[in-house]
Amino acid sequence: MKKKLLVLCTIMGMMVLAACGKEEVDDGSNVEVLPLLVDLTVTEKAEVGETIKMEALVTFGDEKVEDADSVVYEIWEDGKKDDSVMLESVNEKNGIYSAETTFEHDGVYTIQVHVDAKQLHSMPFKEVIIGHGTHATEEHGDDHGDDHAEHEHGHTEGFVLHFMKPENAVTTLDTKLVTHLQVDGQPLEHAAVRYEVSSEVLGDKHEWIDAEEAEAGEYTAVGLFDKAGSYTVKVHVQNDEGLHEHEEYTFDVN
Repeated sequence: MKKKLLVLCTIMGMMVLAACGKEEVDDGSNVEVLPLLVDLTVTEKAEVGETIKMEALVTFGDEKVEDADSVVYEIWEDGKKDDSVMLESVNEKNGIYSAETTFEHDGVYTIQVHVDAKQLHSMPFKEVIIGHGTHATEEHGDDHGDDHAEHEHGHTEGFVLHFMKPENAVTTLDTKLVTHLQVDGQPLEHAAVRYEVSSEVLGDKHEWIDAEEAEAGEYTAVGLFDKAGSYTVKVHVQNDEGLHEHEEYTFDVN
């Protein structure tokens, strides 16, 4: 009887060990990371004063995202990104977010949509030619050349930099500086990003602030501005593949 009991216990013990051996430990390594895809639809050409509809189809895997956290369109004329205009979108359901705009004069414009959803960020863009594609003042040699050179200095193909201008920055509080980077529609990771800060209130002094990559393609830093005034931030971007880009922006501190 004791032998039978011993054999039975041994068999049960082996079955328990076998079951334990088959149990898989979920360490998160097998979790599939789905991409946030944004299909931006904009006409390539239009006339001055013509209403242009912009549509962004937002998907996450096979799912059409109907509850995006934020979908905002940014529009600027070639060489004048510092004067860009932001437009809120309308949620038309089925993953489509739209907005409309018109243009007052000839020129080449960039339309970029900024999408935040599923804790991810995407910002595809397209160019639109309005009228003849060249502003009349530029044809007569107006003094926009320096500004154009600053923003169009020969970007790496597919490179996109979006600096989120601080709003309501004050001297008594830390100011968060945030930049999103993409190449060919994908977050640019592991880049070295530095903010070069200058202002008339600082004199000849330039302050440098190193950014950290908080999320894939998102680089943040915190600055404390002791004096009120208009500040210029030049965003410098480099990586080990030889990319070296910079763009300049201004914002006010009260």
